[in-house]
Amino acid sequence: MDLSTIIGIIVGFGFLLVGYVLEGGSVSSLGGFSAALIVFGGTSGAVLVSFPLSDLKNLPKWFKLAFTSQTFGTAEAYETLVRFAEKARREGLLSLEQELETVTDRFTNQGMQLVIDGTDPEITREILESNIAVLEKRHKIGIAVFEAAGGYSPTMGIVGTVMGLVMVLGNLSDPEALSHSIASAFIATLYGVGTANLLWLPIATKLKMKDKAEVSAMEMVLDGILSIQAGENPSILKEKLKTHVGSVLPSEAKSEESIAEPGRAVVSESR
Repeated sequence: MDLSTIIGIIVGFGFLLVGYVLEGGSVSSLGGFSAALIVFGGTSGAVLVSFPLSDLKNLPKWFKLAFTSQTFGTAEAYETLVRFAEKARREGLLSLEQELETVTDRFTNQGMQLVIDGTDPEITREILESNIAVLEKRHKIGIAVFEAAGGYSPTMGIVGTVMGLVMVLGNLSDPEALSHSIASAFIATLYGVGTANLLWLPIATKLKMKDKAEVSAMEMVLDGILSIQAGENPSILKEKLKTHVGSVLPSEAKSEESIAEPGRAVVSESR
């Protein structure tokens, strides 16, 4: 599980509730089925209008990505590419064909196969960059869905509040219940603004960070493959690949530290 996502949501909503209670509020007063129905139902409807069903069918997958940790195999790719570079320099590119059977990453496998087949370097670059572009495009759809939900949710909250106030103003015959009705009407705004800023928009940001990490890992592989194809010295290849190491997710930090030379930190502490 991605603990930062889970802890962040719990801390965010938890402190809001604690602050509300300390001000004298009651947690039970925040309940409102009709308000939740308007906000969540309205937001869902707006998102459905905005995106085709063919994209929205991936919604469970995007939620899973936000709430689970992923490793993009940067350390493994580094070691594999360095090993391939050393072997190619000693025995030639064709000697790598049998080694491909041990490579489980599809992107690395495809790139190295192009190199072994003698594909022109520019064509190899174009094919691999195209794969990265397709990945980014697919990720941007998921990010856009949560950003859209974060934009619609506060508006749906305001709509729910206005609807509640309309009902209140239409029934002024009971002054004692007036203040309670007005307070209940604003619950919808609370739901809309709260979920937008503590759920939908943070999830979109988390997906952006994971997209950048995966793209960075693929760009590292791309640079390594092109260097192997160009017959560069393995030492130069190592230095090239190390420039990408700092952009992986913190979950890979420990494995990346093994890449550094003794006494030399490759992974930045500021990540």
